[in-house]
Amino acid sequence: MTVIDAEGAILGRLASEVAKRVLRGEEIVIVNAEMVVITGNKDWIIKTYQEEREKKNVANPRRFGPKFPRRPDDILRRTIRKMLPYKKPKGREAFKRVKVYVGNPKNLTVDEKISHKLNTTKYITLAELSKHLGAKF
Repeated sequence: MTVIDAEGAILGRLASEVAKRVLRGEEIVIVNAEMVVITGNKDWIIKTYQEEREKKNVANPRRFGPKFPRRPDDILRRTIRKMLPYKKPKGREAFKRVKVYVGNPKNLTVDEKISHKLNTTKYITLAELSKHLGAKF
């Protein structure tokens, strides 16, 4: 089991790296999910995630599903899941080997710290995004 501190990591890069590793059979625990960043224009990111959350269609005007997460740990898990072949047994088994936590609840000793160099000042953390989506964590 590998414990990764995700403070300062970029969402897509972290998710793709974790997806590759769990497909190889490694168990991954990610702590500090709220400190993961999404690069880009803050307003555009918030608008995109809100549209995804409120998506409706003609067949489903009352919005029963699919559900889109609000909390930072769930957003990170969903991003990792999208990078796995989740509809196949191999992908489902791999996804079961991923655990994501807000903060460090079990005082786990961190094996790796993944942080990516930010070349921009335009970014938003998952904690900020979650608050805009209405999450309480």
